[in-house]
Amino acid sequence: MTDTANPQDLSPAAPPPEDDPSQATDGSPAPSKGIHSIGDFFRVAEIDTRLLGMIVALIIIWIGFNILSGGTFLTARNLWNLSVQTSVVAIMATGMVLIIVTRNIDLSVGSMLAAVGMAMAILQAEILPDWLGIGSPWIWPITLVAGLLLGLAIGALQGTVVASVGVPSFIVTLGGLLVWRGVAWWMAICLSIEPMDDSFQIFGGGARGTIGGTWTWIIGILGCVGVVLLLWNRRRARIRVGFEPRPMWAEILIGGVAVATILGAVWVINSYPMPEALARRYAEENGIVWPPEGLTIPLGLATPVLVVLVVALVMNFTATRTRYGRYVYAIGGNPEAANLAGIKTRWTVVKTFMLMGLLVAVAAGVQIARLNAATSGMGTLAELYVIAAAVIGGTSLSGGVGTIPGAILGALVMQSLVSGMVLLGLDAPLQDIVVGVVLVVAVAIDSWYRRRVST
Repeated sequence: MTDTANPQDLSPAAPPPEDDPSQATDGSPAPSKGIHSIGDFFRVAEIDTRLLGMIVALIIIWIGFNILSGGTFLTARNLWNLSVQTSVVAIMATGMVLIIVTRNIDLSVGSMLAAVGMAMAILQAEILPDWLGIGSPWIWPITLVAGLLLGLAIGALQGTVVASVGVPSFIVTLGGLLVWRGVAWWMAICLSIEPMDDSFQIFGGGARGTIGGTWTWIIGILGCVGVVLLLWNRRRARIRVGFEPRPMWAEILIGGVAVATILGAVWVINSYPMPEALARRYAEENGIVWPPEGLTIPLGLATPVLVVLVVALVMNFTATRTRYGRYVYAIGGNPEAANLAGIKTRWTVVKTFMLMGLLVAVAAGVQIARLNAATSGMGTLAELYVIAAAVIGGTSLSGGVGTIPGAILGALVMQSLVSGMVLLGLDAPLQDIVVGVVLVVAVAIDSWYRRRVST
């Protein structure tokens, strides 16, 4: 979907005759007017065909793996695990979108994740307990803030070398890939750091890192309300500036599909109950009598998924509703014109790398909390999956084009492929082959789409 109007939409249309059956009662065109093909339908409804294509591809992948796995892939348990497994790549992919939009690349995100994650693990497992005492409530917030600052500093360093020194981002981040991996190995001394602070483990999901069924439904309902308000606000804004709004039937169709998707996702997530041992402990802690037939208590949304939702909302707002976001897309579209327009292109690029470092730190926190440990091998090949998620999500390697929702969907597609192949017992080398082929095909489709649009 897009809010961009066609040139002919800039002048208000003449009011239709009262007896004209081709007009709907609200003044918008009736569904049948001007629609003679599926392409006309997408054009009138302003549906992003690339995003729709990814959704169709995801559905095909899910159905295919479900058939091959004998119905295991589309179970509530596997889909719940899939949502948690997608979180780390999805968080970093939102930052990679803006990096690529500015015509840069960051090959160091996997190694940065290992270095920052190792630093956070050492801080909370070995340093802070000696200073503050084991089990101190200050351990997890200090660890999180320190990790964010470290990621911010690494991003600022790499961004400064790219923007101010003029070294291509490919070379800078390729060097970062080697440097930060070496730093992670040096800090670990070939050992794993464990366990993490009890409160910090909540960020990784698991037994304690969920919000329960009731809060999951509340968040789902709030999401549905948000979708309706967003569509309504966009419609009012277009009418206010004189643009022709989308037909009412299209608004209802898009809103209905979005609401149904949200409610369906909540229903699936709440269909996965707590394991019996965890449910018994939950019942004891809350004074619930354990009945002979047992209790079915839904786990609800995992904390990593909530983190992804918050990151996606913040990043999408940043990219589409802030001056910084407009500058990023302007630089990606035409760096020379952006510079002549007075945009501080170097500082904007530095801020983009800083934002990437911040998101890597968030992903590192989620990763070590999930594993309850940190190893120097964390994040190996993560840069491949992050870049692939952004590109599959519609981000053009030529710069200037990319969306945050597309990157989230691309991360889900990538993780679905990996999870499905693991479920089928395919070897790791074959998994790498499939991921590589998918990445090349995605770039080929992007190139074909751009040539088609330009002609």
